[in-house]
Amino acid sequence: MALLPIAGAFLSALLGLALHATVGQSQGQPVPAVAADHVGSATCAGCHAAQAADWRSSHHAHAMAPASDATVLGDFSGASVEAGGSRGRFSREGGRFVVETEGRDGKPAAFTVTDVLGLAPLQQYLVRFPDGRVQVLPWAWDTRPKEAGGQRWFHVYGDDPVPPSDPRHWTRLLQGWNHMCAECHVTAMDKGYDAATDTFRSTWTEPGVGCESCHGGGAKHVAWARLGGAPADATKGFAAVAGRRAPVDWTPDPQTGSPKASVARPAGDEVETCARCHARRGPIASTWAPGRPLADSYRPSLLTPDLFEDDGQMRDEVFNDHAFKQSLMYARGVVCSDCHDPHSGRLRAAGASVCGQCHEAARFADVRHTGHKPGAGTPDCVSCHMPVRTYMQVDRRHDHSFRIPRPDLSVTLGTPNACTDCHADKDARWAADAVTGWHGPTRRGHQTYAGAFHATRVGDPAARDSLQALANDPVVPAVARATAVEFLRDWPSADTDAALVRALADPDPLVRATALRQQDGQPPEVRWRRASTALRDPVRLVRIAAALLLADRPASGLSSEDAAALAAATAELETSLLIEADRPDARVGLAQLRIRQGRQAEAEAEYRAALRLEPAAVPASVNLSDLLRRLGREAEAQDTLRDGLALSPDSAALHHALGLSLVRSRRTAEAIENLRRAAEGEPGNGRYAYVYGVALQTIGRAEDGLGVMRRALARSPSDANLLTALLQAALRANDGAQAAPLAERLARVRPDDPEIARLAARLRR
Repeated sequence: MALLPIAGAFLSALLGLALHATVGQSQGQPVPAVAADHVGSATCAGCHAAQAADWRSSHHAHAMAPASDATVLGDFSGASVEAGGSRGRFSREGGRFVVETEGRDGKPAAFTVTDVLGLAPLQQYLVRFPDGRVQVLPWAWDTRPKEAGGQRWFHVYGDDPVPPSDPRHWTRLLQGWNHMCAECHVTAMDKGYDAATDTFRSTWTEPGVGCESCHGGGAKHVAWARLGGAPADATKGFAAVAGRRAPVDWTPDPQTGSPKASVARPAGDEVETCARCHARRGPIASTWAPGRPLADSYRPSLLTPDLFEDDGQMRDEVFNDHAFKQSLMYARGVVCSDCHDPHSGRLRAAGASVCGQCHEAARFADVRHTGHKPGAGTPDCVSCHMPVRTYMQVDRRHDHSFRIPRPDLSVTLGTPNACTDCHADKDARWAADAVTGWHGPTRRGHQTYAGAFHATRVGDPAARDSLQALANDPVVPAVARATAVEFLRDWPSADTDAALVRALADPDPLVRATALRQQDGQPPEVRWRRASTALRDPVRLVRIAAALLLADRPASGLSSEDAAALAAATAELETSLLIEADRPDARVGLAQLRIRQGRQAEAEAEYRAALRLEPAAVPASVNLSDLLRRLGREAEAQDTLRDGLALSPDSAALHHALGLSLVRSRRTAEAIENLRRAAEGEPGNGRYAYVYGVALQTIGRAEDGLGVMRRALARSPSDANLLTALLQAALRANDGAQAAPLAERLARVRPDDPEIARLAARLRR
């Protein structure tokens, strides 16, 4: 089950009433089928017995099941456990499995387990509530053998206290099965959310990941088979099938020990099928079919710092797809089933032997390659090229980017490396020297973007040129190109704009969609010229990005074809947001669309809907207050922000917005206090510090304001506002020694500003 920290997503406050009571629904409650074209895995097994037998042994088959003596693995004999101030007790009451732990109000209560998630190395437990919500309990059972540390209860957040007010609490949105887990743990899921009543009627055809989760509905395939299996039907009755690659020979090249061959990757191949659940993504459509790109139904994440290290190694739980798509193997045409049996999920050979299918094992086990003498404990391909990260306390996952270990990057950038994962008593410099000793000073590898991504994260203007080159380099993995395009928003220039325009025509839809988002600040006519063709893009993610960008374009004056394309893409965008109408962040997105369309009253209604779902949803409060301000309702805007602060008193965003509103109302002292709390609450936010510093200057505390900005500049060294303010102060003081380096830095941040360039040159002289 995925425990994803998605910022800005919350449950309805009304849920609190339902989450305090014990639920007595029967275990294995029948669920109506939702897909008429689905026949169930049992039907498939009638003709595909061998594949069905393999599948029944897989984790996919056991992804979810009704709670029963056969499926519940945990100890419900009265066991108790405590972690992080939370307590759990596990018992049987007749045929029911009962967990006693704190509810939404923080008070102990008893909850009946209705379903189980997963098989190994842990199993989690679900509770269904009367309003249709299904929540994941925080206590999981470690299914590993006792000698491996298993056969015990544990809290998925360890000793990190998670109070009921925290969105990660088991009663709240981030542990809501209907949205967070269901689609990848059952077959043919329909969330069934009713926005009018804030309730769910979620349905599916069978628990677990069945045959039709990957192959699509099988009813017409069964009919095709019963009619004799006409060979003229290339899809064998299925509505669609995954793209098949051309035959390829993976025989190792004697000169290198690795395959020389590669093969073109067809659109919508099996990797995209697996990525549906093995990628960090959000839904944009209620339908999915094999053979389509992931971006036709989902919005994939980028290699952002909250999810990935600067070099692209996984940091948070990202489910393999984004890592694998960074690899040279993916670029060469390797697919998941080259290493994993598609039905059992097992490796095609044990451990590192699976690599020997394509790579000359003896060559790569040699000390000249590994730097380690053969013997017990010698690292193999997996330990060096697929480092492990542990999630939910016990779930060890291998990074699938198959990267060359780079302890030298650990020295310069602070990224992890496989060498010191094992040699924990040594530092990265020791490991880097050791690698240089047996492989020489030059490091090779397919992933070449660590320096650029690190530079942008720390605010180094050198990132600009590197990101531009990455964004337009077809050899760079597409997910890294898209990430470079996203990061370029922080480095505007004419050259950046040219790189972003080129990215609009990238062959990968994720890059195209990301490049469209970066056009948001362009004048309307420029946006239309650059983005209107994307309204007809073959991939949905690109079309809806174009629709949002062009939402303020009036239909009058457009050709009938253009007007129809804009209307169709906008309808797809609205649908993509309504799919997640149970999420405050989706309602905020819908409000922002309405604002672009000039429909402010509807936008206000959507913001208020988001706050009904979760009164503590900070983005909804901030955006609603801004809308109210623009509508001339400043007092209501302030009330909205104060209501938000009553629930989230430490929110820097709310304090900053309230401070600005109070400035407009000429309530200076109160404004300064809120701006201070914003700047101190989020010290890495250069804008908050800049506004607070300027505010201090306006009330005669010039030196205090400059001090705030100087300290902030140390954290945000390329913030143009901070640099400009401090440069102006130095020039007013006739302090050339201080002004010169500030002007040089500002010139690098704003390379197209000739006035700053002339000033920097003059000060340099």
